[in-house]
Amino acid sequence: MAKEQCLRWNNLQFGLFLRRLFLTKLTMLNFKDVMKSASMLILLFVTACGPKFTEEIKEGYTMVHNEGGSTLGFSPVSGVKILTEDGFAFKDLNKNGILDVYEDWRLPVDERATDLASKMSIEQIAGLMLYSAHQSIPGAGRSFFGPVTYNGKPFSESGAEPSDLSDAQKIFLTKDNLRHVLITSVASPEVAARWNNNAQGMVEGIGMGIPVNSSSDPRHGSDAYAEYNAGAGGDISMWPGTLGIAASFDPGLMYQFGAIGSKEYRALGIATALSPQIDLATEPRWSRFDGTMGEDPDLVTDMAKAYIEGFQSSDEGGWGYQSVNAMVKHWPGGGPEEGGRDAHFGYGAYAVYPGNNLKDHLKPFVHGAFNLEGGTGEAAAVMPYYTISFNQDTINHENVGNGFNKYLITDLLRGKYGYDGVVCTDWGITRDATNVHEFQGKPWGVEELSEAERHYKAIEAGCDQFGGNNQMGPVIEAYNMGVVEHGELNMRKRFETSAVRLLKNIFRVGLFENPYLDVSETKNTVGNPEFMKAGYEAQLRSIVMLKNTHNTLPVMERKKVYVPQRYVAASRNWFGVVTPERQEHPINMEVVDDYFEVVNNPEDADFALVAIKSPDGGVGYDIKDKEQGGNGYVPISLQYGSYEAARARDTSLAGGSFLEDFSNRTYRGKKVNANNISDMQLVNDTKKQMGDKPVIVVVHVSKPMVFSEIESNAASILIHMGVQDQALMDIISGKTEPSALLPFQMPADMITVEQQLEDLPRDMKPYQDSEGNKYDFAFGLNWAGTITDERVNRYK
Repeated sequence: MAKEQCLRWNNLQFGLFLRRLFLTKLTMLNFKDVMKSASMLILLFVTACGPKFTEEIKEGYTMVHNEGGSTLGFSPVSGVKILTEDGFAFKDLNKNGILDVYEDWRLPVDERATDLASKMSIEQIAGLMLYSAHQSIPGAGRSFFGPVTYNGKPFSESGAEPSDLSDAQKIFLTKDNLRHVLITSVASPEVAARWNNNAQGMVEGIGMGIPVNSSSDPRHGSDAYAEYNAGAGGDISMWPGTLGIAASFDPGLMYQFGAIGSKEYRALGIATALSPQIDLATEPRWSRFDGTMGEDPDLVTDMAKAYIEGFQSSDEGGWGYQSVNAMVKHWPGGGPEEGGRDAHFGYGAYAVYPGNNLKDHLKPFVHGAFNLEGGTGEAAAVMPYYTISFNQDTINHENVGNGFNKYLITDLLRGKYGYDGVVCTDWGITRDATNVHEFQGKPWGVEELSEAERHYKAIEAGCDQFGGNNQMGPVIEAYNMGVVEHGELNMRKRFETSAVRLLKNIFRVGLFENPYLDVSETKNTVGNPEFMKAGYEAQLRSIVMLKNTHNTLPVMERKKVYVPQRYVAASRNWFGVVTPERQEHPINMEVVDDYFEVVNNPEDADFALVAIKSPDGGVGYDIKDKEQGGNGYVPISLQYGSYEAARARDTSLAGGSFLEDFSNRTYRGKKVNANNISDMQLVNDTKKQMGDKPVIVVVHVSKPMVFSEIESNAASILIHMGVQDQALMDIISGKTEPSALLPFQMPADMITVEQQLEDLPRDMKPYQDSEGNKYDFAFGLNWAGTITDERVNRYK
C-alpha cells in the first residue's frame, strides 16, 4: 500500500487499540492479552509500512536488495535517489520525485518501454538509435576510426587509469545521447568491469537515466600457444569458433557455449552479443566462411537456435540478469557472395541466387532464431548484411544494400515473418565510399545519397539503429526529412516505435535496475577453471580427422618428432596494417615436448608433424589488374598452386556501381596464386626428407580447400577451425579420440568450385583421397574408421 494509506491505516488501528485499553479493566489476567495485541499491531505496522529492502555499499556504487524483488544498483555520483512504495525501493532515474511507470520494476517490460519512449525527446531517441564504432579499453593512441585521447592526450601520456572513459566516449555518451557501445579488446576483466561502472555512473545521472548497453563481437576464440592446465583460469574461456563447434554436430555443445559465454559477457558488462553469424556458407570462397556454422540448412538452424537459447536464457529460464541479447546476422543471409568476394568492400557488394534458393538462407532465421523453445521467444536483434541481394526485391525491384531495402526488412522480415525485434544496420553503411577496393563506408546501391539521406532511407526501410555511428546529427536530419514527407506526428510515432524496441532489450536484461559490476565477482567468473575446462573439451570435439593411413594415429609412445618451421609471407589486413614476413615454428614447441621428443633433423625423427593453414587465395580483387587495364576482378583460389579461371563465367551475374563505369565483373582467364603457397611446399618437401616415415599434417582451415596438392604426401590429416596446440597433441597422442565431422564439403578441384552455385548448399564434387574416402559433408574418422553414428544419420 502507498505510504499515506499506510499511515492512515496505522492511525486507525492505534486509535482502536487505545479505546480498548481505556474501556478494559486491566487485571493480571488480561494484561498478557493486551500486550499481545500491542505486539501484533507493531508487527503489522512494520510488515505493512516498514522497508522491505536493505542497502549494501560496494566499490563505487550502492546495491539495494528488495525482498522478493529486483536488486538495484546506483552510483553516488549520479545524483539518483531511492523512492519507496509499499516498502520496496525504486530508482528515481529522471529525478522528478515520482515513481514513473518505467521506473517500476514490478511492471511488464512492454509497459515500461512504452512509457519511457513517450517521455523521451527526439534527441534522446536519436541517441538511442546509435551504435558506437569499435571501442578498446583503454583506447590505443590511434585507431582506424581516428585518434583516441584522454584529456587531450594519448593514453600513454595522459596519466589516466585504464578504466577511464576516453574523450570521445564522454562526448558521445553526454552530447549525442548514445547508449549502445561496441567493446573490442580490454586490458583485463577487472578493467572492463571498472570501465562499465564508470560509464554507467555517468549516464545514470543524465536525462532519463538510460543505462549503457555494451556489446561485443565473438571473443571466445582460442590462443593456439596457450597451455591448458586443469584447475587453472584465464582471461576468458577459450572455445573453437562456431564453425568448430558445429563440427561436433551437437547442438547441446553450442547451447553450453552460449550459457557459459553469457555469464562471462555479463561479468564484463556486456549485455548484447553481436552474434551468432548464421549465414549459410554456401559459397566456399567467402572470406567470412569461418565465422559461420557451415553450409547445411538443418545443421545451421539447430546450431543457431541452441546458441541463442544459451545466450538469452537465464538459469531460471527466460529473460534475466544473466541473459545476453543475441543480434543474429546477417539477414537475409550473407553467404551467397558472387565469386566469394566479401561485401565489406564495393567489389563484393552483390549476393547472387543462381539456384533461386533464398529459402534455404532464411531457414536458420525463421526456423531457428525466430522460433526459440525457451522463454525468450526470438532473437533480440537482427543485423542485415552489407550485400545487395541481387533481384530479390519482388515488390519495389530495388537493388540496394539490405539495410536500405524496404522489401527485405519491412515486407519480408517484419511482415511475412512477424519479427518485431530490433533491426540494426551493419557498421558504416551510411558513410561515404570513394572506390570499391578500400576499407571505407559501405553504402552499396545508394552511393549517390548524402549521409543524412542514407539514414532516412534505412529508417524508411524499417531499421531501428545505425551500427558504427557515434553522432546523432544525421539521425536528426533524417527525422526532419520525415517530418516534411509524413508530418511530425507520424515521424514521432515512427521514432517511438524504434525506441520501444531498443529499450525492451535494455529492460529485459535488468540494466535499468542494476547495471553495475562487482569487480571481485567479475574476476572470479570470467575464465574460471570450470569454464576453461568446458571450452577445452569443446576444442577436442571440434578436431576432424580426414585421413589415417595404416593407423598412423594415435602415436601412443614418446617417439621422436620433427616439426619444420613455417614461412609466413608479409601481409596487409583490411585496415592497411602490414605484417612483415617471418619464419616460425607453427606450434608451441614446449607443448610438443610434453608429449614427444623433439629433434631438429628429419633423419633422426620417427615421424614429422607439419602444421599449415588452408590456402589464402586472395579476395577477388587486385588493384594492379585495374592499373594494367583490366577490370580489377580476379579469381579467389582454394588451392595453393597457380590457378587460372578458364571456366569462370563470361559475364558476372551482378555488377554495376556508382563507383565503376562498367557492370561485368568477370575474371575469366585470369590467374592467381595463394599467398601461402609455401605451405604446400612445406608438406611436400618434408615428405621427401622423411622418406618412408610418416608425415602428419595439421591444417588450420578457414574455408574449404582442395587437398589434391598435399594429401598423397600425408599419412594422417587433421583439420581444425582454431584450437589450442595442446588439444591437437591430445588427439595425436591418443589421449582423446577424434569425433568431429566436416560441417562443409571439401571440393575435388577448382572446376567444381567454379561450377557450384553460390546460393546452393552441398553442390560440389567432394575430394576423394588415396584411401578412397570422400571429404564430404558429415565425413570424419575415429580410430576405428569412418564415423557412422546418429549424427551422420540425422544430418546427412
